Amino acid sequence: MSPGRRRPDLAAPRAGRAARGPAGTRIDGNERFGRWTEGIARGMGTPWFLLALTLFCVLWLAWNTLAPKELRFDSPSLGFTALTLILSLQASYAAPMILLAQNRQDDRDRVQIEQDRKQAERNLADTEFLAREVVALRLSIKDLPDREFLRQELRALLAELEQQDANEPEASEPDANTPDEGNVVRSE
Repeated sequence: MSPGRRRPDLAAPRAGRAARGPAGTRIDGNERFGRWTEGIARGMGTPWFLLALTLFCVLWLAWNTLAPKELRFDSPSLGFTALTLILSLQASYAAPMILLAQNRQDDRDRVQIEQDRKQAERNLADTEFLAREVVALRLSIKDLPDREFLRQELRALLAELEQQDANEPEASEPDANTPDEGNVVRSE
């Protein structure tokens, strides 16, 4: 190796090989493979896939039954061995892909359930806090005077004032010669 060239670090993956996910996040190989298998499993569960597979099998059977013997490639007398092999191979790959997709969905569901549980705990704590606050407000409002109590107090004060007015002798008009205490000006 030449002295100017740097040896590649084999312990770390090469940059730029991982695909990019949402918001620029890196997707590793397992995640990419998982998404790919989920796509295949999702595609196998559609009516279009079932229709295409049925059409493929019907065409296969029709060709190998009705075509001239020289053009046939799968013998009906042997039970369409090639078609059986193809369908078995497809099933042997489809089953693990479907299981992998289910496992990934279970993992996502588990994470979602955990997030929902934490949110429910926060909601419960908030609800309990608000309930305590409502009880505290009710207790503090209970100590406040109500409308009837204020009316009674005002009536009692009014009766007291009326009684004081009735007990005081009628005061004559203030004399012009006597100074009014409120209007006295003091000089210093």
